[in-house]
Amino acid sequence: MGFMGISEVRPEHMAPPAAKYAHAVKVDKADTFLFTSGVVPTMSDGTVPPSIEGQARVVWANLLELLKASEMGVSHIASMTTYVVAGDQLRERLDAVMGVRDEVMGDHRAASTLVTVPALARAEWLMEISLIAAK
Repeated sequence: MGFMGISEVRPEHMAPPAAKYAHAVKVDKADTFLFTSGVVPTMSDGTVPPSIEGQARVVWANLLELLKASEMGVSHIASMTTYVVAGDQLRERLDAVMGVRDEVMGDHRAASTLVTVPALARAEWLMEISLIAAK
């Protein structure tokens, strides 16, 4: 029997998630998994957009390329971890990062953790995302 899919786990006696994500997802009968490293906002020409929204769009474009190369799409994402550099404009950064995530994910819900960090490996990077997908 082939891949049955990714389904959200919604316990009856638990408060709903704080945003558009799932507390947990269950993967049934997957044949293939994709585990990414932290995907950073570097474009194919080596440049990095200065704005957090621009960086979020590049990170998601890179993630979508990895999914496509693995014959997967957004609906195969089971879990993601987002790292955002904390700073003076943290609320605006988080709003931008979650806004782009919600736009890309549409109605699909994956388990999601968002962590603020003091810095990433390169000073120009304001965020990165790693994910797990299954099919």
